[in-house]
Formats: sequence, C-alpha cells, structure tokens
Amino acid sequence: MKVGIVIYSNDPETVWNAFRFGNFALKEGDEVKVFLLAKGVECESIDTDKFKVTEQMRSFINNGGKIFACGTCLKIRHSEGTEMCPLSTMKDMYDIIRESDKIVTF
Repeated sequence: MKVGIVIYSNDPETVWNAFRFGNFALKEGDEVKVFLLAKGVECESIDTDKFKVTEQMRSFINNGGKIFACGTCLKIRHSEGTEMCPLSTMKDMYDIIRESDKIVTF
C-alpha cells in the first residue's frame, strides 16, 4: 500500500507520533511519503526531552521513507530546505495525494 502523511502541526508529541506511524507502516512493507505543510515545516527544531522528533525522522528516512517540505511555508519562516526535508512544491503534495492509497493528516 502507498501511504501519504501530511503534517501541518509543530506540536512535538503530534509530529513524533506521525513519524512513529510512518515508521510502523514502512516496517509493514508500505511505501510512505510525508509532506510537511504550514507549521509542520518546523519539525526539525521541535525536539523535547520526551519527544525526540528528529530521531523518528532519521529512522523514517533510513527505513526508506521520503519527506517533502513546502517551499512557500519555509520561505514564510525565512528558512530553507534541508537534506532530510528538501524544499518541495504543491505539485509534490498533489502527486503524493494522487498516488497514495490512503492519506493521514496530523
């Protein structure tokens, strides 16, 4: 199955759980892509002692998941894409949604 995850939150627990779900789906053999939108593009900077978001993100990438970050949302925050979260477009989000069997939002 192809799973698309759209993350638009910057709440550490919510984003941590989104990537935990993505990691679980990858281990079940699914293809998983994540699109970061709005506050979701801040996810690399929201680690807490309790919720190690970037640790889950690294695991997600290492397990074969792909992450895309909204370029417009990054620019609004005077930020740029990173190796883990490359700058992407609405076309990328559209493609993820069109190609996925299921979409989950956080």
